[in-house]
Amino acid sequence: MTLFTLLLVLIAERLFKLGEHWQLDHRLEVLFRRVKHFSLLWTIFMTALAMLATFLVLRALYGLFFNVPLLVVWIMLGLLCIGAGKVRLHYHAYLKAASQNDSHARSAMASELTLIHGVPPDCDEREYLRELQNALLWINFRYYLAPLFWFIVGGVWGPVTLVGYAFLRAWQSWLARYQLPHQRQQSAIDAILHVLDWVPVRLVGVFYALIGHGEKALPAWFASLTDRHSSQYQVLTRLAQFSLAREPHMDKVETPKAAVSMAKKTSFVVVVVVALLTIYGTLV
Repeated sequence: MTLFTLLLVLIAERLFKLGEHWQLDHRLEVLFRRVKHFSLLWTIFMTALAMLATFLVLRALYGLFFNVPLLVVWIMLGLLCIGAGKVRLHYHAYLKAASQNDSHARSAMASELTLIHGVPPDCDEREYLRELQNALLWINFRYYLAPLFWFIVGGVWGPVTLVGYAFLRAWQSWLARYQLPHQRQQSAIDAILHVLDWVPVRLVGVFYALIGHGEKALPAWFASLTDRHSSQYQVLTRLAQFSLAREPHMDKVETPKAAVSMAKKTSFVVVVVVALLTIYGTLV
C-alpha cells in the first residue's frame, strides 16, 4: 500500500499541486497565528497532537469498506505533506525573471526560495548562485525526500510519521517568515529537525554521491557520518556541491536548473528503490 499510495501522490502532485490549496503548511497558518508561547515543550505538544489526531482517524477507518476510505485518506495526507506547492511557482517565477533580466523580480523570488537559511551578505554572483542552488536542493529535501523517508519508515502508520514531520516543517517555515529569530530559537524547532534529519540527510547524500560526480562526494559522505557539529543543511549541500562541481555556476538560469535536475534524479532513484524493496517484500 505504501508504494501504491506514493505513486498516486507523486503523480497527483505533479499534475495539479501548483499552489497553496493542497499544502499543509498553508492550512496550519490559522493555527500558528494563535500561538503566543514558544518553547520546546509546546512544539512537541503541538506535533504530538497532530500525530495523535491522524492516528485516531486512520484507526477509525481501518477495515471499513475494504479499506477504500483508508486509502483515500492516505492519498489526501500524502498530497498535503509531500510536494512544494507554491514554492514551485516561486522557482518558475525566478527562472522567468532571470531570463528576462528583471533584477527586482529575480531578487524577490530568490528571497522566497532562500527563506530558511538566507544568503550571506556581500557575496559575489558566483556565491549567490551557489547559495540559490543549495536552497533549491534543501527545498527538494524538505518537501520531497525527507517526507518520503518518514512516510516509508512509518510502515502501516506512515501517514502519522509523515504528518508529524510535515507539521514541524510548517512550523519552522512559519516562524522564519513571520516571527523574530529569538522566538524561533525558543521554539527549538531547528534543534528538533536537526535530529530528525540526521539519517535522511545521509541517505540522500549517498544518492548525490552516486548520481553526480562523486569522486569527492563519497569521501565527504563518509566524513559526515562522524560530523556532529555541522548543520544538516551544510552536510547535505556540501555533498551536493561536490556532485555539482562540473555544472555551470555563473549562469543565473542554468545554475539553479542544474540543482533541480539533480534533485529530480535523486527523487526518481528513491522511488525506484522503494519499488524494489516493495517487490522483494521488505516494505508493505
